[in-house]
Amino acid sequence: MLKSDEPFKEKLPKTYSQVGYDLNTENFLTDSNGNIIDNPRFYRSVKGRLAKEQRKLSRRARRAKSEGRKFWKSKNYQKQRRLVAKLYAKVRNQRKDFLHKLSTTLIKNHDLIVGENLKSKNMLKNHALAMSISDVGWRTFIGMLEYKAPMYGRTFVEVDPAYTTQQCNECKFRMGTNNTRKLTLKDREWTCPNCNAHHIRDWNASKNILAKGLIELTKPLTEDSPIYK
Repeated sequence: MLKSDEPFKEKLPKTYSQVGYDLNTENFLTDSNGNIIDNPRFYRSVKGRLAKEQRKLSRRARRAKSEGRKFWKSKNYQKQRRLVAKLYAKVRNQRKDFLHKLSTTLIKNHDLIVGENLKSKNMLKNHALAMSISDVGWRTFIGMLEYKAPMYGRTFVEVDPAYTTQQCNECKFRMGTNNTRKLTLKDREWTCPNCNAHHIRDWNASKNILAKGLIELTKPLTEDSPIYK
């Protein structure tokens, strides 16, 4: 079958709206309008049952092996294997459905979407965050925005997230300078010592991310430009 060069979705009318978003493990996403999308934590919701069913699968595997039976001939083992696979598939499908709906909503409601260029593989080295990061599916979400944006006539930009959390979006003062301490993950809200603006951490970060994206749009396009048209 020949693939058509035409997009299979019609380009949407202009919304004259733009949005930046900050991904985090406390909630899935906070955007520059202050909207918060909760993290559904699909894997965590079945983690206990999955562990129980996997232990049962291991017992049936050991029993089949001790009795000299091939796994594919063991009805009890195969039945349990299908049950475990079904649980994993349920989590994958729930996560995929959630990510599709959220990415499509952002694309339909905004002409420009700006997000962080995250290095998820490096983050997974932090064992304390590994489960949370794997559960949310950040890279899958970003991939959906990447291919949906041109399909609907939108623009998606990824920017370097450096200092987006530490910088006041009002006066651009950066925490950790001028004898101030850097914000930690525990600092969910803070007040800028320079201009006294009060910030919700993730909302402030998403505003800074949007600002970086707008700056990227003013730069000449090159092969390395993080802009998808």
